Amino acid sequence: MSKHILIVDDSKTVRNLVAFIMKKEGFLVTTAEDGLDGLEKLYSCAHVDLIISDVNMPRMDGFTFIKTVREQETYRDVPIVVLSTEGQEQDIRTGMNLGANLYMVKPAQPESMVKNVKMLLGA
Repeated sequence: MSKHILIVDDSKTVRNLVAFIMKKEGFLVTTAEDGLDGLEKLYSCAHVDLIISDVNMPRMDGFTFIKTVREQETYRDVPIVVLSTEGQEQDIRTGMNLGANLYMVKPAQPESMVKNVKMLLGA
């Protein structure tokens, strides 16, 4: 069974690009426009194996999204990758402290994204 990835990013271009890269590697992909949409999609999916989230988004930012996901027992162990243009040390520290497993700064190389996702999934 293919692993399922939830991609949360307000940029349609980024969502589509990351989805294309992950689908090409055989992953099932669900996309969301922001943190609130991400929570809705997470709750409506039968199972999500990994989340890739941006930080700067309307309605609910990525840090609030990660914090909300980590507060729920069901999703506490789902790996979360932050993929953001915010690459300052404080942003990275905040993301990791809230429960992200990995913080990647855009633009990330597709090979690096795939390698890291597979590592986090043990694939």
